[in-house]
Amino acid sequence: MLLFKKLSFLAAILLFSQFANAQTGSIKGTVTDQETKEVIPGVNVGIENTTQGAATNAEGIFEITEVAPGNYTLVISAVGYAQKELMVSVNANQTTTADVALTKMYTELQEVEIIGRSEQSYETDVSYASTKVATRLKDVPQAISYVSKELIADKQAYRVNDVVENISGINQFSYYNDFTIRGFRSEQELINGKRVINLFGPQTLLANLERVEVIKGPASAVFGNASPGGTMNRVTKKPLADDRKAISFTTGSFNTLRSTLDFTGPLNEDKTLLYRLNVAYENSDSFRDLQQFNSLMIAPSISFLPTDKTRLNFDLVVTKYDGRLDRGQPIFGASAGTDLNSTPISFAIGAANDYHETDVVYGTLALNHEFTDNLSFNASYMRYGFQEDLLEHRTSNSFAVDSLGNEIPSLMGIRIGTRERERINDNVSTYFVWETNTGDVEHKIVAGYDFIQSIQPEGSAAAGSSSGAIYRTRDGGLAQYDPENPQNYYFGDNGNPVPNVPHFNLENPEYNLGFLSDYILQKRIYAPERYYTQGIYLQDQIKWNRLQLLLGVRQSFYTDVINYQQADESTELQQKFLPRLGVVYGITDQINLYGTYTESFQPQNPTDLQPENGGPFDPLEGQMIEFGAKGKFFQDRLSVNIAAYNINNKNKLVPVLGTDSLEQRGAEESKGIELDINGQVNRNLSLTANYAYNEAKITKSDDESLIGTIKENAPRHSGGFFANYAFYNNALNGLNINVGGNFVTERNTFEQTLQLPGYMVWDAGLSYKMNKVKVSFTLDNVFDKTHWVGGYSYVRLYPGTPRNYLMSVAYTF
Repeated sequence: MLLFKKLSFLAAILLFSQFANAQTGSIKGTVTDQETKEVIPGVNVGIENTTQGAATNAEGIFEITEVAPGNYTLVISAVGYAQKELMVSVNANQTTTADVALTKMYTELQEVEIIGRSEQSYETDVSYASTKVATRLKDVPQAISYVSKELIADKQAYRVNDVVENISGINQFSYYNDFTIRGFRSEQELINGKRVINLFGPQTLLANLERVEVIKGPASAVFGNASPGGTMNRVTKKPLADDRKAISFTTGSFNTLRSTLDFTGPLNEDKTLLYRLNVAYENSDSFRDLQQFNSLMIAPSISFLPTDKTRLNFDLVVTKYDGRLDRGQPIFGASAGTDLNSTPISFAIGAANDYHETDVVYGTLALNHEFTDNLSFNASYMRYGFQEDLLEHRTSNSFAVDSLGNEIPSLMGIRIGTRERERINDNVSTYFVWETNTGDVEHKIVAGYDFIQSIQPEGSAAAGSSSGAIYRTRDGGLAQYDPENPQNYYFGDNGNPVPNVPHFNLENPEYNLGFLSDYILQKRIYAPERYYTQGIYLQDQIKWNRLQLLLGVRQSFYTDVINYQQADESTELQQKFLPRLGVVYGITDQINLYGTYTESFQPQNPTDLQPENGGPFDPLEGQMIEFGAKGKFFQDRLSVNIAAYNINNKNKLVPVLGTDSLEQRGAEESKGIELDINGQVNRNLSLTANYAYNEAKITKSDDESLIGTIKENAPRHSGGFFANYAFYNNALNGLNINVGGNFVTERNTFEQTLQLPGYMVWDAGLSYKMNKVKVSFTLDNVFDKTHWVGGYSYVRLYPGTPRNYLMSVAYTF
């Protein structure tokens, strides 16, 4: 009887709910871009003065169910678009159609990228760092190349080195955050337009990045110190106003285990407080002997939008890395001839107990406030801290010698090094933006001040064996071997001089434990260091009909503090006036032509200025002239940029082979042509492609034999592409197939007799998405091509990864 009553009660509830639902209606529609007619995913559609609403799916469709009959106002909003309101009427048992077209607002985010972008393609429309204000890339009179988070996801890329092949004119110099841009070795790194420490070690993770962009050529008028070839800027993900959550797990070759988490959304009902949390973890080996990667990154971000005039954002990124520092593949010395295959590409030197631990923590606080519709103020501060603990057995950049002083090409000289140090960077940026008109001429004027300092505090130290004086002398010391005075040295059973650290046998390698107590070491305490740079700048973006001008000037002051925190502390000031001139002309609504002149200024690293390294040295100085065209095609879905440039640079530092010293090169010239394509050909096909021709030559040098030669790691030709085809509305709905490839022609090294061969590498992958689950498979280096992505000399080459695979499962909710 009791069971019958419960069932009757349940049936009554079901009947009542069905009756209640029958008295409601629904609202369904598609949201598109007013200009391109493309659907827009991730749009928030809400009913005013209620809690009911929905977000558009990947096809731009939304549906709000169980709406009581009546008249309502829909509020439609998306990042980067003007908010729109739409009146609708809902009837019982009916679905009201409400299709909406939104208009892009390129100035909505103003100058600081406070909250995330709505686009979900390989294309990026707006740049913030290149001009300090939100500017359409088509209107920037300078080449800017990039990769978006969507491309990063489709490639299953995890580090910056995995995606530089998709940017024209850039290739790896080594395994580190170390690149060649337009023929010049990179000198500076930026995160959200702020200067960070140029890490010589673990590669930057991508899990918290919105995009990686490279501002080609000198950018000193914007950032002060900058490399002549270009500046890489990493833009972090910002909070979104709609709830999105994603988790992924990846496994693959080399015992790879990875996991990422990306949560974002509002923290309150009126969406004035937004959050984002990115977490990434990796534990994997490598195709390289002894190498492994253990990384953990936690990156929370908060955006506060108390009014439509004020925006505040805070980012924190904590990264911990535990692995080894890979100094590259050594091969037999030059006396044995040039054979890149004399050792396997997996071959690395070192000891079994080597380690490299780094901790990186940085936080950014950014404010954007609009006083009026025409006047706004921006301020941001970033502190970037880096700590390192290193023990390594590495090459001494030389080979063993016998009793006659002849090179033994199969025995490599080894040095041991241990290092503990800390470095801190502070960045302050403040500027006003004033928009005004003089008649028919529009002005966007930027006036600002920035301050950047880098400090190495008390307490950093190192110990190690010398790279030059590697043989033990009878007086208990160390010295280079002098075959004219063999009586001064100890000799082993093989009749050869005894090294301080045992040579590494390239033919019969042994990976033993290495202890500091076994060697004669030189101890070094790193003196505290400080240098800082300040800049005041003025910029005007002028627009008159189809003509746009970018006029900018900067006065930059660089101060090196000599003997920091000591009684005889003093300062050395270097200053430079830096102009920037750019012209853009729209020949059609889709195509702009541009030209630009800009200069670079880069004081040398304070460490490199020390006499023991060959210093002091003059700063790097350069100039660039560039012309190009930027276009939008296929209903503005696909961007095509082409650029031709000429860059002159002087005072480049290069290593003196066989030592740790540096020397200054007279002058260099780089000229070439670049092409970048990003976006969608149609709804199904997403594409990124690039090509670069670059001729980077040494034009002045004390060594006349170098004049006219191509610079190190500067290929004449390079390029790549990646295409993804997505199936919709058929039996293969949810399936994505992608294919990519990249090529680099031969490159010189610092050894005149050693050249790296060109290569072409192919990748392929597929994924399948069913509801909220996506399964992906990627096969990199499909044809198992042996290649080298960069290299210094016979003792340090950087082979590319052989064929490998990745499999991942991702869940979004």
